[in-house]
Amino acid sequence: MSITANLPSNSIRRDDGGARRRRITRKSVSLFILLTFSVIYVGPILMLVFASFKSLPEFFKDPTWLPDNLEWSNYSEAWSLANFPGYMLNSVLYTVVATFLFVTMSVFVAFPIARGYVKGSKALLTLYVVALFLPPALIPQFQLILNIGGWPIIGDFISNVWFEGSEAQGLFNTRTGYILLFLMNPIGLIILVNYIKSIPRELDESAAVDGCGYGRFVFTILMPLIRPAIATVTVIHAIGIWNELILATIYLTDENTYPITRGLIVFEGVYGSDWPKLAAAVLMLMIPMLALYMFLQRYIISGLTSGAIKG
Repeated sequence: MSITANLPSNSIRRDDGGARRRRITRKSVSLFILLTFSVIYVGPILMLVFASFKSLPEFFKDPTWLPDNLEWSNYSEAWSLANFPGYMLNSVLYTVVATFLFVTMSVFVAFPIARGYVKGSKALLTLYVVALFLPPALIPQFQLILNIGGWPIIGDFISNVWFEGSEAQGLFNTRTGYILLFLMNPIGLIILVNYIKSIPRELDESAAVDGCGYGRFVFTILMPLIRPAIATVTVIHAIGIWNELILATIYLTDENTYPITRGLIVFEGVYGSDWPKLAAAVLMLMIPMLALYMFLQRYIISGLTSGAIKG
């Protein structure tokens, strides 16, 4: 005779009821936490959307709530005042070129570090981790960009062909110099190194036996296998370049080279700022990176998790 047969049916029902109440309580707490974080993240975006459709007097009257009348003209005026066509083209150039160069070079650097094919690979990876906690070296970086020059680089050629050439000292105030600032990002290389460690080493040996060169192996075998990590690093790096304002203010003084973030300063006045038009400009500025994220989102989560825990 089983033990459960001797238990009263009332006690079994009470136990089932207690477990059900605990499950409901856990779900309620989880739902409350999720709703709280949703409000924290979505709330400011909604406030930005509401502000973009208000007139300036209405914004000062109530900056957070729904607008009484939709001021669609804020978007068209922001588009022209911030010179979106010209500055957006610069931002696209900086983001695409710098991200492509960074991701390509990082894969070539991350692979031998992950495999241990170079001496001191663990020490090198440790240096990249340490670099995450170091402040930006603005003064040495500025001196380097200021004194490097005289190179027949494609970026300067594009600068002189697309727009009027500007006087520059070294690579200061040039598109090439600004792109060079974004060719290093420790977190991107760390993600790639840790993700590559999850790729079987037997693939390297098989490719070497078949006579596959290093470059061919990276482009045709390795990169397709680490697409989640590449997508993650691409989005992180591209968003950083697209939203950069401090470096654009320091290294670019010619209006022909401004990125779109530099153009947002036009909405700041001496005695006040045009907040509704600035909100409209920020929303338009957000669209390209949002589209990039939506396009690559299926790779990003797996790339982040694998790049963080593999190794």
